[in-house]
Amino acid sequence: MAYTGINKSSDYFNTKLYTGNNSAGHAITGVGFQPDWTWIKSTDGTYNQHTFDAVRGVTKSITTNENAAETTISGLTAFGTDGFTLGSNAQCNSGGPFVSWNWKANGAGSANTDGSISSTVSANTTSGFSIVSYTGNAVAGATIGHGLGVVPKMIITKKLNGSPNWGVYHAGLGNASKYLELNLTSAEQTDSAVWDGANPTASLFYVGSDNKTNGSGGNYIAYCFADVTGYSKFGSYVGNGSTDGTFVYTGFKPAWIMYKNSGYTGAWIMYDNKRDPYNLIDTRLEAQGDFAESTSSSKSLDFLSNGFKMRGVDNAQSNWDGNTYIFMAFSEAPLVGSNNVPCTAR
Repeated sequence: MAYTGINKSSDYFNTKLYTGNNSAGHAITGVGFQPDWTWIKSTDGTYNQHTFDAVRGVTKSITTNENAAETTISGLTAFGTDGFTLGSNAQCNSGGPFVSWNWKANGAGSANTDGSISSTVSANTTSGFSIVSYTGNAVAGATIGHGLGVVPKMIITKKLNGSPNWGVYHAGLGNASKYLELNLTSAEQTDSAVWDGANPTASLFYVGSDNKTNGSGGNYIAYCFADVTGYSKFGSYVGNGSTDGTFVYTGFKPAWIMYKNSGYTGAWIMYDNKRDPYNLIDTRLEAQGDFAESTSSSKSLDFLSNGFKMRGVDNAQSNWDGNTYIFMAFSEAPLVGSNNVPCTAR
């Protein structure tokens, strides 16, 4: 019996490397599907990290390394059946190398009235990912439909017409009164006004009156993620302070990982299998930073057939003894796909 129904993970998530050319109309193909959320970063330059999605529409950017409101730029100008097209904005299309991370949802979305706040939802229930657009009302205990049909383990929100920090809910924090901020290195904070102190359900997530998630008249976007066996995992692990580091079971060979020390100041560190095709994995970008990628064995790990193993020890940043780290991970291949053939390590 197959371990998972998703045999080809790259139908739902894929990393695509490309070289910019400074010219509008630059088509990037080879993603393998029409993406609905694309995250772009120059790997050798000090440029913002731009994200675009099909619900807000092309050219509408929000940057993970800032608390800035949504802006309109000539960045990503079209989603195509096998990728996307770029404009002339240098932060997405200078003459250098770039990485793009791409997720499939369900197009521009449709109306959802499950919550006390109506939303527009683009949901892919197969891959456990939805994009949710809504308008805040500053009412504590407000609910918003997410369309996944299962409980999300991670939710990332940003106010589009204002500049509060990004808000992050993660089940690995262990308490819905706790939150993190994607654009900052700060440790977890406690305030029930962000997620109303209530865990999401299979149809809804809760927000309080905090401006990060539910300011009156605020326009918001939320990216919601659920565990899918063999494809995605959202959890936590405890560092052991050794180069023979903690092993984290995911049930798949990772293609992309982001992790952060939840209880201490530390970066949102990101690795993928395209920029680092072989172990050790040590070429990192940081979601809260505009700087170029860098390498460090003290922040390294291995991608294995069924998870990842920490190899670096760098104080709070990576694998500090006794510290808890939250992570999100997507697969290159499930441990056993629908063809019943086990995947192999690198």
